[in-house]
Amino acid sequence: MLKKSAFVFLAVCLFGLVSQATASDFKVGVVDLNKVMEKSPQAEGISNALKKEFQARDQDLIAKAKQLKQLEDKLARDGAVMSAEEAKRLENDIRARRRKLTTTRAEFREDANLRRNEAVNRLLKKVGEVVTQIGEEAQVDVILTDGVAYFNKRVDLTEKVLQRLEEIHKASK
Repeated sequence: MLKKSAFVFLAVCLFGLVSQATASDFKVGVVDLNKVMEKSPQAEGISNALKKEFQARDQDLIAKAKQLKQLEDKLARDGAVMSAEEAKRLENDIRARRRKLTTTRAEFREDANLRRNEAVNRLLKKVGEVVTQIGEEAQVDVILTDGVAYFNKRVDLTEKVLQRLEEIHKASK
């Protein structure tokens, strides 16, 4: 709600500025951040690095879940012919493994989300720097990102931002 009212306030101020300046004096640009975050080579690099970083832990979780399923199947299949003590021991083992697996999954999700957020924040900072550079170079007065319902393609700076990010990516290799 606060975001929406802040956007409305910004829009009213922007339209007030536009009415005070002639069309040739006031330049607006728009950047589609979602597109930039999906299509930039840095975003692809983040995705690949995170997959690589967490692949071993993910495979370990899958293996532990399979082991747990096998034990549950064994209990369901052979529980009736097991001694009461043996069945109780297996039930306790299953319960302990299930608890550990649940905890390990939660830790995995938390670690993966933390790392993804850190990487995305670094990328957003870089995108902000690029948008600022392009805005200064093109002498744009205002660059809008989120919350824009419509914009004409002539004010769209998204491709310029993606091209610059591609150049930065190639230069960093």
